[in-house]
Amino acid sequence: MKKKLVVLTGAGISAESGIKTFRDSAGLWEGHNVNEVATPEGFAVNPALVLDFYNQRRRELQKVQPNLGHHILAELEDDFDVTIITQNVDNLHERAGSNKVIHLHGELTKVQSTTNPQYIIEWISDLNIGDLDKDGNQLRPNIVWFGEEVPALEYAISLTEQADYLVVIGTSLQVYPAAGLIHHTQALCPIFYIDPKPASLYNLQNSIQVIAKIATEGLPILRDKLNLLNRSK
Repeated sequence: MKKKLVVLTGAGISAESGIKTFRDSAGLWEGHNVNEVATPEGFAVNPALVLDFYNQRRRELQKVQPNLGHHILAELEDDFDVTIITQNVDNLHERAGSNKVIHLHGELTKVQSTTNPQYIIEWISDLNIGDLDKDGNQLRPNIVWFGEEVPALEYAISLTEQADYLVVIGTSLQVYPAAGLIHHTQALCPIFYIDPKPASLYNLQNSIQVIAKIATEGLPILRDKLNLLNRSK
């Protein structure tokens, strides 16, 4: 039986494909107050602005490709039972070939009803005022905005609790509740942390190996380490 490998990915892995992050000085949120484009209140005040903001993100997504880091994670499925829990809203993991991807913060390539959050459909073109669900209600981006609950969180916690190995890639571990997932591993579960500027991890009994590199440089190192561990079992 394959060992369970749970991977938590953040903006760093997508940044290497050319997707900007709002935490960067030239990030994708520049010129927009977060409250205007990433809250239910912002959408209520100016839905056209919010829809246009995510339309631009969706167009940009179609111009970029998965990088080596995405591809290595997909290849690890040959030897491990891999589940990716991502904070990213792009579909680069899926396009690289990963089969089990949990999107904590929603997906750019889907939209949902403004009145029924269970109504979610694929959507790759622009979303406009007047685009409605089957009951005549306006559609909105399938994005978990600030102040909203994270629907996939409990499932992500249960997966983390079952992990034989946990890998954290390209995240500052500052965005909760996703950052709290590392505290749900079993005490003997090894944690691998890949980030060029890794955050300090406190109050963990686990064995932690830090690989202070960007994802495309750190994942080949991780692959070798995991294969050694797998052969030694």
